[in-house]
Formats: sequence, structure tokens, C-alpha cells
Amino acid sequence: MDIVNLITFITVASLLVMSPGPNGVLIAKTVPTSGHRAGFANTWGFVAAFYVHGTLSIFGISIILVQSAHAFLIFKTLGAAYLIWIGIKALKEAIPQPAATPSVPHATHKAETSVPSAFAEGFLTNVLNPKVSMFYLAAFPQFLAPGENASHAYFLVSAHAALNLIWFSLMVLLLARVNTLTKSPNFTRWLKSVTGVVFIGFGAKLALLRPLNNN
Repeated sequence: MDIVNLITFITVASLLVMSPGPNGVLIAKTVPTSGHRAGFANTWGFVAAFYVHGTLSIFGISIILVQSAHAFLIFKTLGAAYLIWIGIKALKEAIPQPAATPSVPHATHKAETSVPSAFAEGFLTNVLNPKVSMFYLAAFPQFLAPGENASHAYFLVSAHAALNLIWFSLMVLLLARVNTLTKSPNFTRWLKSVTGVVFIGFGAKLALLRPLNNN
């Protein structure tokens, strides 16, 4: 693999990782309400989804999703519906709950996300996003020389995954350090309200997404 192509890919992938998107919003929602372990679980969910998309792209299955109008519509509708569902759930959690009765002393902790659930949220947010497959389908021909085998493509996927792991792990650690502010109930409700609206917006944007071969 050409070192220039590798450096160019890492630069492009870094800009993509650091640009605002559902992953950053999910981390920003998870860490203040559920802790840094759940935030790291989100991040590992992202990484697992990248390898799924990378494998599908390497073996040509993603091309079917991009070139088939019906398959692409189904796939992006599932992704959009999932993002909107996360947004609606966050908005519902932002609604003030009645004061806990003595018989239910820990009702205020119901909104916390467990580590397995956080991993699943991170994984589904990305695996149902056709933009990731479209990125790999566009990147592989640009940065891989003709005749290079699947191991080189997986190297690019691994580089992309590593960039995500580093960037979002730093975000998790940063958010975990400002835990004094995030323990405020008013801040938590505000955060969930904002992230709910943002996720619904991401879902609507994804619903309008067109495949690569549409202009």
C-alpha cells in the first residue's frame, strides 16, 4: 500500500470522525447520564459496526444496498427509524417524573444505560447507517491499488476504527471529568432534550439520503 495513499486516507477519515454526527451526540448523551463505562461501550459498538460495513464492502454486498433502490430504501429507513426512536426516547426521559415514593426509592436511576445496552446503541447507530458503507465503497477504489487483497482493505477499516476509538475515548474521558455539572437534574433534562431533537434531525436527514448513483 502506497504511504501517500495511507496518509491521505487517514487525513480524510480523521476529518470524517471529528465532524459532528450521531456518534458524538450519542457519547454526549450517554456519559453524563450513565458514566464513562457506558461511553466506552458506545465507542466499541462503533468499532464493531465499522468491521461489519467493511466486510460487506470488501465482499461486494454493500454495492447491492447502494445500487438497488428498494434495498437502499429499506436499509436507510431502518437506520432513520432507529435514530428517530433514540431521539424520542431521549425526549421522553427529559420529561420530569413524579417524585419517587418511599416504596420506589431508586426510580430516578431508571434512565441509566447499561454497558451491554450502550454497546448495542453504538453498534446499531452505525450498522444501520448506509453512509458508512458508502464511505468505504467510495474510499476503497481511491486508496487501494488494483490487485491489492482484502487484508489491505481491512487495514484501512482498522485505521478508521482506531481513529474513532481514540477520538471518542478522549471525548468520554473529557465528559467524565466534568461530572459535577452533569449530575445536575436540570442539566440532564436539558441534555436529553437537545440530544433528542438532534437525533430526530439526524434520522430525518438520513431518511432523505440518496445512494451514490443518484444525482
